Amino acid sequence: MYILLALIGACALGIAAHFLIGDRELRGVALTPSIATAVSAITYTALQWAGVGEDSIWLWLASVLGAPIVAALVTVTLTRLRKRSDAQNRAALGI
Repeated sequence: MYILLALIGACALGIAAHFLIGDRELRGVALTPSIATAVSAITYTALQWAGVGEDSIWLWLASVLGAPIVAALVTVTLTRLRKRSDAQNRAALGI
């Protein structure tokens, strides 16, 4: 049940990251929070399987704080790729 706390925390921080990163009109509103939640679930589960207990600070730091950082990096990268792709398409169309 503790995994729900990690997922909710990561999703909330993912929502905050979405609004802090510029060019929001180039991506969906659910992109960053969904990436943060998925990374948090994978990290939490992997660390639990590795034997890290629920009382370990590393489990919570990695799953609650690490996941939104990864999501923010992925979002920035995807936004840059989208801007570059849009510029290439405009140039190809002569717009």
